[in-house]
Amino acid sequence: MDLRFTDEERAFRREVRAFIDASLPAETRERMAAGRTPTKAMVVQWQRALNAKGWAVPHWPTEWGGTGWSAIKRFILSEEMQQTPAPSPLAFNTTMVGPVVIAFGTEAQKKHFLPRMANLDDWWCQGFSEPGAGSDLASLKCAARREGEHYVVNGQKTWTTLAQHADWIFLLVRTNPQAAKPQEGISFLLCDMKTPGITVRPIITIDGAHEVNEVFFDDVKIPVGNLVGTENKGWDCAKFLLSNERTGQARVGASRERIRRLKTIARTAPGGGRPLLDDPRFREKLTEVEVQLKALEMTTLRVLANENKRLGEGKPDPASSVLKIRGTEIQQAISELFVEAAGPYGLVGADPEQDRWNEPELAPEWATLAQPTYFNWRKQSIYGGSNEIQRNIMAKAFLGL
Repeated sequence: MDLRFTDEERAFRREVRAFIDASLPAETRERMAAGRTPTKAMVVQWQRALNAKGWAVPHWPTEWGGTGWSAIKRFILSEEMQQTPAPSPLAFNTTMVGPVVIAFGTEAQKKHFLPRMANLDDWWCQGFSEPGAGSDLASLKCAARREGEHYVVNGQKTWTTLAQHADWIFLLVRTNPQAAKPQEGISFLLCDMKTPGITVRPIITIDGAHEVNEVFFDDVKIPVGNLVGTENKGWDCAKFLLSNERTGQARVGASRERIRRLKTIARTAPGGGRPLLDDPRFREKLTEVEVQLKALEMTTLRVLANENKRLGEGKPDPASSVLKIRGTEIQQAISELFVEAAGPYGLVGADPEQDRWNEPELAPEWATLAQPTYFNWRKQSIYGGSNEIQRNIMAKAFLGL
């Protein structure tokens, strides 16, 4: 198998790099290069720049803003943004709910929502998990009853990422509690976060950051026109969405950028009186991760090659489970190596609420983020469907078990 890029693909990579260099604000680049998450304003600004270029949603059908590119070109764009690093287009809009609306939505829904999703005029969040329904998502209890031209929603969602920023939420609700199977009787709704009866409560994570939230629904009225697909058939939408989400969790470019930064650090970080990169055991672990990342890259390209067909048919791809498992395991392994490189300097804390580091003269910025990132990234093998659940999906789809 020839893994080399063609001349055309290499030229496209140069075009992407030139666009990023010319268009990405220095403040955004510097913040992300330091290992910190971009602000909401930075994400919005960058996605709108991409959309103006026609590159915000390259994987969508061309009639809705897609580019018609090959899987390789889409991969190159994503990889270059992650390696810069630059903010990725907001996944809730572009990778999750957007493709669902394309595959299952009405023409009116597509015309209204898709352009706004692509341009990040509306920031979306995901209302799936509940206190008693995480990996076992089909056991969700958030209920919606039909009253005339509205659904009245009552219940709770949790671990809702960036709900504090969101204008809209897409959520799974139970519309038929008497359904024979838990996967039946579930519907997929779109809800304006300004609707009366919605309460967002922050959850502060172990690293002290406000990333996730609880969202409560008390007699929230959602127009029937905001139902996506067929009532009680929302599980089909959910499976399709989660397949797309898992594909995006591979994050090959992001892992490559972190490995490159880790090598730079390890050339100077002390390890027993010598640079850490001189430690054969550390080099062995780093090399192992790099080999695994190359294998993940090839698998990602194979899965992406079938993406356009799946987007039109509304069918999930079980191969996305492979990307989710390996992608998150590699990212976690890299976070462990950063902790090893930081050593005792990782004990110097950061103050995420004040957006600054405590006692910055005691340790470099990357070291203060090593342990918080390590602990935060334990979640990666859980969200989007835990890796244990992904192995069950693969066993059923590939092995017929």
